[in-house]
Amino acid sequence: MGINNFGRIFMPKNKIFYELFEQVAETVEEMGFILKRSVAESDADKRLQFAKQIEDLEHRNDDHTHKVFTELGRNFITPFDREDIHYLATSLDDIADYIFSTSKKINFYHVNTNDTGIQKMAELICQGCTEIKKAVHGLRDMKDLRKMTEALVKVNSIENQADDVFDLSIEMLFQQENDFKEVIKKREIYQVMEIATDKCEDAANVIESIIIKYA
Repeated sequence: MGINNFGRIFMPKNKIFYELFEQVAETVEEMGFILKRSVAESDADKRLQFAKQIEDLEHRNDDHTHKVFTELGRNFITPFDREDIHYLATSLDDIADYIFSTSKKINFYHVNTNDTGIQKMAELICQGCTEIKKAVHGLRDMKDLRKMTEALVKVNSIENQADDVFDLSIEMLFQQENDFKEVIKKREIYQVMEIATDKCEDAANVIESIIIKYA
């Protein structure tokens, strides 16, 4: 084996990780956008179509995440700590999982999404996904740390807002809903949506850790 060929084995394939993370973040943002459109749609059949789109995107995201783990095992040198790569891939995948779970529960329970809590929470999830995408795209060169930091701060703010919306929604639910089945259904949906915003914050925390280590 020539020296040049031997050297290639140990060359970092930085681009593949950045490309995969960017693809995952873009998929997650698209899922958040479709969820927002879905809960604003009054037609149940159209909501089912949106749910199918979210499911397809979740499967696509699983493929991207699997590729990240495959590349992690294949490459000797990585752009940042292997542990951070694993944490970021997992946290982004968790966001997608909880968006998908929200969509499934809404359709499985046949819940009327003309609900302030559900619609506001979907808006916050969508916003959080967009900010996460901005931060992930900044990882490639870390030249605009201010933009990345602003995105991460917004994610934290969004998560705090989601906590408030969740608390208020639960309060209103117990005050206004007399059907205990609806109470159980909506409470579960609120919980899953709130966790989705928690997962956005988890991803933001991982990105912040990477910035501190490598910027």
